Amino acid sequence: MAWLLLVVAGLLEIVWALALKHAQGLTRLGPSVLGISTAAVSFVMLSAALKHLPVGTAYAVWVGIGAAGVALAGIVMLGESASLPRLSCVALILSGVIGLKLLEE
Repeated sequence: MAWLLLVVAGLLEIVWALALKHAQGLTRLGPSVLGISTAAVSFVMLSAALKHLPVGTAYAVWVGIGAAGVALAGIVMLGESASLPRLSCVALILSGVIGLKLLEE
């Protein structure tokens, strides 16, 4: 259950980052509220997962899901660069997240 909470928290990190991109410096109410509220839920879920997972592993996985997810969403949804070096770096992040999960004690 802790891993499920952590993965959902990481996915919500993608949502809040994209919402804040559309909030234009918190000047647009809808995206601002969505971003801030989703971030709060993501933090709560991360906190709940930390009751059962090592902090270093959980935090790295949470950030990794968010970072890779936002980078991929930027490519797909916002027309950001999809260069081979950039995609390789995203693959490295995902490899690290998978490795941490597999090595969990």
